[in-house]
Amino acid sequence: MASDAHAHPYYLAIQHPNCEIERKNFGGRCAASAFFRDEFLFNEKIAQQNDMPQTTLCFAIHPQLPATNIRLQNQKNTPNILDESISFLEKCAMKKRIDCVGETGFDLYDKNFKNTEKIQEDIFNKQIDIALAYNLPVLLHIRRAMHKIFTYTKQLKNLPAVVFHSYSGSLEEAISILKRGINAYFSFSMIISRNHKNAMRCCANLDASRLLIETDAPYQSGYEEKYSSYKNIYNVIAKAAELRGENIQTVEKVTDENFSAVFRKRGGM
Repeated sequence: MASDAHAHPYYLAIQHPNCEIERKNFGGRCAASAFFRDEFLFNEKIAQQNDMPQTTLCFAIHPQLPATNIRLQNQKNTPNILDESISFLEKCAMKKRIDCVGETGFDLYDKNFKNTEKIQEDIFNKQIDIALAYNLPVLLHIRRAMHKIFTYTKQLKNLPAVVFHSYSGSLEEAISILKRGINAYFSFSMIISRNHKNAMRCCANLDASRLLIETDAPYQSGYEEKYSSYKNIYNVIAKAAELRGENIQTVEKVTDENFSAVFRKRGGM
């Protein structure tokens, strides 16, 4: 079975209305991320369908949202989406409606995001506290911010699992994270097919027990594609197998087993 460690069903459905039928036909499991309440409810509805493959529910405040929130706050009568989302996240965790806190983390890619670094840090602290309180794994979005993650070793090592979404750090950083006692997994996307040297080297050399595969659908599409679909999981698996010198079936099997180890369904409503 091909298990997708990170996708956005709500936004994929806008591009491809029959995407869930497609996923049902090939039987792929999916960890579905959401940043807003309506997005989460859409994913939750999919997860409740008995004839669908497993849909693991993730919710968090994306590190790019503070910049969006600042723009919205400049408009009259606009609610603070950060406060609303933190409250919703805690309620979902308390009621066992989510299986993972994600994607959260740090994005220092450009000036707009760097300007919100302190807000990102405050929000990340709150989300990590919720994950610790409810024993939930965390899925991380990290762009040009690996240095910040090492300051959270104490908290992260007490989580059941930590997934680095679309990992683009170095192999040395990944090994260092594992040596610090963090139960970390590194998820690889289409960037390993786009000549991203760090991601390719890490995917090729990491222990198989730490490997996950994702589409980030509808984002991170392949060349000449308008968007990424669930089926792209097979392209990523094939590339990972090529990099590792292993057969496709081996990579598919081990990443599926790792998916099961990380994303344990909680069964709440």
